Amino acid sequence: MAIKITAPLSREKARKLKAGDSCLISGVIYTARDAAHKRMVELINKQGREATENDNKQTEPAELPSDFPIELKDAVIYYVGPTPNKPDKIIGSAGPTTSYRMDAYSPTLIALGETGMIGKGRRGPEVVEAMKKYGAVYFGAIGGAGALLSKCIKSAEVIAYDDLGAEAIRRLEVEDFPVTVVIDSQGNDLYEIGRTNYLKQK
Repeated sequence: MAIKITAPLSREKARKLKAGDSCLISGVIYTARDAAHKRMVELINKQGREATENDNKQTEPAELPSDFPIELKDAVIYYVGPTPNKPDKIIGSAGPTTSYRMDAYSPTLIALGETGMIGKGRRGPEVVEAMKKYGAVYFGAIGGAGALLSKCIKSAEVIAYDDLGAEAIRRLEVEDFPVTVVIDSQGNDLYEIGRTNYLKQK
């Protein structure tokens, strides 16, 4: 039976989820792909450099820049670039993007508040270590089912970087959005678990 969870997702609740759990997400999530991630992390790094210039002991920002485009605390970010919507639709097809494209940026966002990520494919060790350290979780959505997933999106609004087109940051309100916990906050990886279980059956 699927676990119903609400976004924003607190780290306390994220830590209760286990690799392999089927979940239905309702609430507010954000869309962002690699171009948007790059801009967000550059904004964070810029503030970090300015803080370091003013205080030699400070090596990273104590808080997010005031003009950061999303509410990052407990945020769930969906790696998606939806297709153009038809006039009678809220959003176009909204299937997940390959997640490793965000690996260079995810540890910074996790450290500053991001709790959930939705995508497809494996994650690098630096991302997994950040998840374990701060209590974040990585969900997998079904690749190739973008049209079906879009039916779970009840509203969509571009809130930042509209010049990126499909890769602009959107605020989505979702209802019973289906995902599976691929990597939990302990670092348990469903890809590894599945492979081990398969080999045991041979």
